[in-house]
Amino acid sequence: EWTMRTSVIFLLCISVFPGFSQGRVVREDETGFAECNVFFPGQVPPEGFTEPFHVKICQQYNKEPRFATLYSTKDKIPLYSAFKFTKPAQSKEENWLVEPQIDDPENDLHEMVHEADITSTVANLGANQALTSDYVGSGYERGLLNPSLLHEEDFQMATYTLTNAVPLSPALSKSWHRDIGKVVEQALIPHCSKKDHLYLLAGAIPSSVRVKGKVSVPESLWLAACCDAPEGWSLGLVKKVNDENSLVDLTVGELEKQLLAEVHLFKGNCGKDKQNQEKREAVLQAVSQIRSGEQVETTDNQETKDSGWVRKVAGIIATPFIKFLELIIYVFVELVKFVFYFLWLVVKRVCGTVLDGLYSLWSGLVSYLKAISMVLISIPYDVGRVIVNIFLGFLQIVQDVVSLTYRILSIPVGFVLHLAAFPYHSVCAIPSVLKDIATGLGGTFSLVIDATAAVLQGFYYLAAHIVKRFVPKGSSDD
Repeated sequence: EWTMRTSVIFLLCISVFPGFSQGRVVREDETGFAECNVFFPGQVPPEGFTEPFHVKICQQYNKEPRFATLYSTKDKIPLYSAFKFTKPAQSKEENWLVEPQIDDPENDLHEMVHEADITSTVANLGANQALTSDYVGSGYERGLLNPSLLHEEDFQMATYTLTNAVPLSPALSKSWHRDIGKVVEQALIPHCSKKDHLYLLAGAIPSSVRVKGKVSVPESLWLAACCDAPEGWSLGLVKKVNDENSLVDLTVGELEKQLLAEVHLFKGNCGKDKQNQEKREAVLQAVSQIRSGEQVETTDNQETKDSGWVRKVAGIIATPFIKFLELIIYVFVELVKFVFYFLWLVVKRVCGTVLDGLYSLWSGLVSYLKAISMVLISIPYDVGRVIVNIFLGFLQIVQDVVSLTYRILSIPVGFVLHLAAFPYHSVCAIPSVLKDIATGLGGTFSLVIDATAAVLQGFYYLAAHIVKRFVPKGSSDD
């Protein structure tokens, strides 16, 4: 339901704000800034920004790359924004956006959205980036590194993202946009023969001063320009935050020394050995004229100076009332947000209860239909099984009846057969019996004779033995 809500909000934002901005956080394993490499000479981004808290963002609008940003999640400000001059246009209404994937890389939002729309859907919102609440009541405003006034209407909405903003005082923000606008339009564009080969880097150097202990206030702002044409040249400009009227020109090499070690901003024809010195001198002269014109305007016009002091005094007097009014507005906005959030929770809870009830009802209906289907499917099987059991039972009854009938009928039949066979067996047995009797009598008689003869023979042998033992032997004549 959160995904559906986010999609609805996204569609509403597109319909309400035609310039709704999109951005994409570039993964570490991707080369450069992906589609936004076109904003660098030779499509090679600056080198030397290698800290783990440096995040590459390809800022998009209507799925078209508009400019590239290197964002510091430690300082909560962009280190630079790379862009090209398109066409100046009247500034549109500000609609500030945030980048969800910087704080929650696992979420499914791949474009920038309004902060209020993702307060409850993005984990750790504000952990790695600045939010609108960090600027409220701080005395600083969200200053654009890539000024919206340098772009046509189709680009301007893409610049109003907090990943393109740094904390600036109102006066410094105004002078930065004014100076950059004049330098680009009056000094850089006229001296680059191919305007689409003019590459711009607007950056900030973080300081230890933090807004609400979170967002770093830059110690200086800088601009690096590169005309990557056959007659190439490059230029650097630096504005100190403690002097809104300062604008120092220097070479890109000198600017690189003020940034991180081993930083190289440009490649190609913008290199130190390939620059057209005449073009560069003409650009520096135009920048000097712009700077001199601003100084004359601010120093020679005493009436303007006096009115400035009046405005400053009035500002000091009105500041407490303005701060109090800002506090009331902030409390009112937070109260409205809380009320809407509370109403959203109530609606969510009610809808959740209704949906849970509908889900339970649907689950019960599905279970009921499933049980009925199983019963209907099992009826033919059960009927068939009953019919088979009835037939098998009938066959068993028939078998038992036949077996019982056989057993009942088998008793008298056997008896009659045995009775009928008795005379036959009896008559047939008489000759055999008589033969056996005769054989027995004959054997008995023969046995008696043999026994008598044996007894007599024994007596004969015994008498002969006695006579030989006791009667003396005589002569042969005797």
